[in-house]
Amino acid sequence: MCLIILAHQYRQGQPLVVAANRDEFFARPTAPARFWPDHRGVLAGQDLELGGTWLGITRSGRFAAITNCRDPARTLPAPRSRGELTLDFLAGSDSPQIYLQAVAARADSYAGFNLLVADQHSLWYFGNHAGAAATAPRALPPGLYGLSNASLDTPWPKVELGKSRLRELPDQSPDHESLLAVVNDHQLASPQALHRQGLTGEMDQALSAQFIQAGHYGTRCSTTLWREGGGTISWRETSYDEAGSVVGTVNEVFDLDPSA
Repeated sequence: MCLIILAHQYRQGQPLVVAANRDEFFARPTAPARFWPDHRGVLAGQDLELGGTWLGITRSGRFAAITNCRDPARTLPAPRSRGELTLDFLAGSDSPQIYLQAVAARADSYAGFNLLVADQHSLWYFGNHAGAAATAPRALPPGLYGLSNASLDTPWPKVELGKSRLRELPDQSPDHESLLAVVNDHQLASPQALHRQGLTGEMDQALSAQFIQAGHYGTRCSTTLWREGGGTISWRETSYDEAGSVVGTVNEVFDLDPSA
């Protein structure tokens, strides 16, 4: 997952609103989002290579999402898969704080990551790389957040564009098409805007759009979701091929079940 734009208790009646893209090699085997047979309350896509997920939500309102990070010190293979971090939270029962404290204790077992986890009441962030804004898990106050492959709210052009577009959405209940537009811009960022963030390489330019099309690598899917104050969760995952054409959608609407 390479771009997450998220509103946490930002507007009344909308405790959680998310628009996100997963960018990955098209050759990596992936299963579209579903409720998992072995974790029946978990709605998420699945990385079939290592078994984890990049983003998901549960019937009880638990949410988790992860991105990798561009930290040269943490690009070597690591003993454990980052995708297990999201899945373990979704399938577990620990509070976000307790869970991230446990993750922090074993953080060196993973390549660089940024991790967001939430329950019905709170949203927490932790990153295990040098650029992370904090060295310990931290609770996030109500607000609007953006995350790509640097620390939370690093002002990369694609992140700033997404936050601006989400901020401009009307106050009424979201819809999937409007949320998709928050992360669906195909325009490359200007070299000047990238240079201000220290992004100077050809690859930085090629990957600077929100929606990436780079041959064998690109935006594999977009996820839009929100939870209403009354407890209804709306989810859509839109999958793409290498040409950027839609090849599948998964829609789910369900009521929050705290006992699930």
